[in-house]
Amino acid sequence: MIVDDEEKTIEVLKAYLMINGYDVLEAYNGKDAIELFERVSPSLVILDLMLPDTMGEEICKLIRKKSRIPIIMLTAKTEEFDLINGLNIGADDYVIKPFKVKEVLARVAAVLRRTNSDLLVSYPISYDNYLNIDLKNGIIKKLGVEIFLTSTELKILTTLVKAPCKLFTRDELIKIALDSNFNGFDRSIDTYIKNIRKKIEPNSKKPKFLITVHGIGYKFVMGE
Repeated sequence: MIVDDEEKTIEVLKAYLMINGYDVLEAYNGKDAIELFERVSPSLVILDLMLPDTMGEEICKLIRKKSRIPIIMLTAKTEEFDLINGLNIGADDYVIKPFKVKEVLARVAAVLRRTNSDLLVSYPISYDNYLNIDLKNGIIKKLGVEIFLTSTELKILTTLVKAPCKLFTRDELIKIALDSNFNGFDRSIDTYIKNIRKKIEPNSKKPKFLITVHGIGYKFVMGE
């Protein structure tokens, strides 16, 4: 689903996506986007930051309350703060306007590839009935209650969980979990980790699962 108030942008993206085998739905404002999302449940959303009736961030937040489907933000903003904020509210990736259509296609393919690969992993893990991770089905439970991670957050967690106690640098996590076409800030990984900690840790300020090795990166342990 493409959400953008610029008709030309939607026409171009839709044409190229359909040529590459995707079914495409379009919405030109936030109200229609939410109604379409609830009615159809698309596999991925390309979401413009600036919409006539609301901000793209608000649409992203509403979708995240119900689903962890991939969301790629389209934004004319280039400040690091704005991009990090997009990741904080649940976006999986972002593309800066003006963009090349091939770049968007590559991002769509990469995000969907990461999402689909999550379904192939079978590594159930449990810690004192506090944290239960079923990577095969993409289900994470804390104290028996399911919590929702974005597809990118789940991919990062999957990478760390599959190699417990292994130290991953930020660059390694970018290459493994975010794919080779990622060209954002390496500190974006810190934002993803922060978001994951808020969702899975008993105390995100004193993590027991996602451990920081200062100056290097992160590792997953079964409660240090």
